[in-house]
Amino acid sequence: MLSKSPAKGMRDFLPKEFALRQQVLAIIQQTYESYGFSRIETPVVENIDLLTSKQGGDNEKLIFKILKRGEKLQNAAEDALCDLGLRYDLTVPLARFYANNVGQLPSVFKAMQMDSVYRADRPQRGRYRQFVQCDIDIIGEPANIAETELITATANALANLGFNGLTVRLSDRRLLNAVADKCGFDEKQKPSVFIALDKLDKIGVTGVMQEVEEIAPGLAVPFIDMINRITSSRNPFAACVAELGEYLPDTVRRNIEEILGVTGQTVKNGKVVFDVTLVRGMGYYTGTIYEVTVDGLASAIAGGGRYDKMIGKIIGSDVPACGFSIGFERIALLLQERGASASKNCGIAVVIDKNTDVKTRVEVMQVCAQLRKKQNVSVFTKIKNFGYQLKQLRETGYAVYEYKNGALTPIE
Repeated sequence: MLSKSPAKGMRDFLPKEFALRQQVLAIIQQTYESYGFSRIETPVVENIDLLTSKQGGDNEKLIFKILKRGEKLQNAAEDALCDLGLRYDLTVPLARFYANNVGQLPSVFKAMQMDSVYRADRPQRGRYRQFVQCDIDIIGEPANIAETELITATANALANLGFNGLTVRLSDRRLLNAVADKCGFDEKQKPSVFIALDKLDKIGVTGVMQEVEEIAPGLAVPFIDMINRITSSRNPFAACVAELGEYLPDTVRRNIEEILGVTGQTVKNGKVVFDVTLVRGMGYYTGTIYEVTVDGLASAIAGGGRYDKMIGKIIGSDVPACGFSIGFERIALLLQERGASASKNCGIAVVIDKNTDVKTRVEVMQVCAQLRKKQNVSVFTKIKNFGYQLKQLRETGYAVYEYKNGALTPIE
């Protein structure tokens, strides 16, 4: 007997669940459109060479790979059985999209994507193998007006969904490099040190110190001491600048100062703060990085950063780019837990007896066709337990009518 359950890590959505998801997506899209972002779509399937180009960090380990077909599969070497895969995010496909269509795009391109991505991850609460991402990206803008607009637009979208008390955490990958240089880590050690620091909220200071000590014996204590001095300061960014001194490039300092200065005024539903412990896991970030948390929830609900080198790996010359992604699934789950639901106004339900003659049925369909020019109309046959049917239709969101004497009459 075939299983009636969806594949592991995948989900069915009931009409009311799907309606809420569509409503959330509509609010996000309307907000982003008001900032000038244009929606695009890329294929679910991408070439495996793109997906394994060392730009997606650990997500490349979670690719759903697609076997070659027919003779190509039969003749393939053991290490070359796959030529395609399902996209694991929307940023890497966006880089390919831009490279392929750059001649038809404006010099500064503001892209919006709201689509499903796929990861062969271990399913758990809030983590699925198919899930929706809501991304906005600005390509071709080197100045930090791009970051400030991305942060402001995302905060506004979350405000329109009812989320207040936001904290936007801000840092810069170049600043993290400066911290590592000041503490004496070499280039090979830096990625592992940053991965350890990224676990601070999960394993605590002691856990981070132990991992860093294993990576670089003797450097863990001065590293953690510096981090503690910065994070415990009343002004963490000023403390960080003082700690790093000449190790921190002036351009990086000004970049963070300017973004904090602007977004501190434009984000109305929360605060924007500097956080030296912010890392962001993706390997493609080259500059500013940011995440959004909301009061009462430990995990971030949005994140992003600048990735000025990604497109250059495809077209041969670097193009400035940065983006922000809302964790749609987490948002949808939070709204469901808060009791949110989509509008229940489904329009009109017209009920007729199952023995209604053909002439009357034609009249009903003609009347409904005229009504559909202004609203949704569904036609149903009465069931034996009409009281139960009436209750269900009203709970679904219908205003219920019946056809009598050549006209629709509301059922009280």
